[in-house]
Amino acid sequence: MSQRRRPKRGSRAYGPRKRAASQTPRLDSWPEISGAPKIQGFAGYKAGMTHAFVVDKRVKSTTSGMELQTPVTVIEVPPMKIAAVRFYENTIVGLKTAGEVWAQDVDALLSKRLNVPKNHTEASFERYEKLDVEDVRVIAYTQPKLVSGVPKKVPEIMELRIGGGTIPERIAYAKGILGKEVTINDFAAEGAFVDVIAVTKGKGFQGVTKRWGVKLLSHRNSKHRRGIGNLGPKRPGYVRSTVPQAGQLGYHQRTEFNKKVVKVGTEGAEINPKGGFLNYGEVRNTYVLVHGSVPGPTKRLVRFRDAARVPKKADTAVPEVTYVSTESKQGA
Repeated sequence: MSQRRRPKRGSRAYGPRKRAASQTPRLDSWPEISGAPKIQGFAGYKAGMTHAFVVDKRVKSTTSGMELQTPVTVIEVPPMKIAAVRFYENTIVGLKTAGEVWAQDVDALLSKRLNVPKNHTEASFERYEKLDVEDVRVIAYTQPKLVSGVPKKVPEIMELRIGGGTIPERIAYAKGILGKEVTINDFAAEGAFVDVIAVTKGKGFQGVTKRWGVKLLSHRNSKHRRGIGNLGPKRPGYVRSTVPQAGQLGYHQRTEFNKKVVKVGTEGAEINPKGGFLNYGEVRNTYVLVHGSVPGPTKRLVRFRDAARVPKKADTAVPEVTYVSTESKQGA
C-alpha cells in the first residue's frame, strides 16, 4: 500500500507570533514608480464590510458584462496633514537621514506624540536642496478628530515616501505640500491596486490547536487531546522553534498585497447601512471601498501603499459599481 501524502497540518509561516510593537504599522520598503511625483502611501480607519454589485469587464469571462456580488471593506479616509519633509542620503551602510524641514503651523495635538522641532523651519529648505539627496519622504499625521467612529483625538504619525519623477521634482513637490492637507486622491485612483497593512485582531493566549491548527490527538490519549504529542527528540537538548506551542494569537502586523480600490466617495450617506456600521457608527468623511477583507477589527488604523507586486496582466480599469448595500448590519 502506497504511503498517504498530505500537506502539513497548520501554518508554519509568520514567526515569531508575538504582539505587534505598535498599532500604527511600520513600512520597511517602498516600490519604485514612474510618472509625476506623488505620495506613495495613505492611512484610514476601518469602518466595516458590506457588498456591492460590480460589472464584470473581463472579456473572456463567462460572466462578462454581468453584475457580480463583490465583498468590500469600507475604510474612512479623512485628509492627512504633512508635518515635515525628510531627506535621505546614501552611505556605505544604506540610507541615512540627512535632515528635516518642519512646517511652522502643525496641529497642537501633535505635541502629545513627540516634541515638535522648532529649529527646522521652512526657511532652512535651501540648506538641504544643495545636498546629494537619494530619497525624499514626508512625515504625515492623521486627523482622527474628524472621524466620529474613532474615540480619540491624538493623531498617528507615519512616514510616506514620495515617488516618481526626478529628485529635484520630488523636492519641489514636497515643498508644495508641506503644512497642507493631502487626500486619498493624491495617492490612488479608482481601479488601482494597493497593498494594505494593518494589525490583526488580537485573540490573546491560545492553545496549539487554535494557534497552529494541529491535529487532535486520539481519543485513546489518557490526559488530553488538544495538545501535541511531544516536544521533540532528546538531542539536541532544547525545544526547536518549529514545534507548535501555546502562546499569543493575533495582534500581528500583516500585509495583504494587490487589493483593488473599487470606489472612492465623498458622501458617506451613499454607503452607510441602516443603524450605522457595527461598533463604528456612520461614515462622515471621504471613504474607500477595497475589494475583499482587510486585517484588523473596526476602528483599527489601516495603511495603504503602492502595490509592490502588481501582476503583469492586472486590470486597472475603473470598476463600474451599480449598487452598494445599505441594509442593516445589526444582528449580522
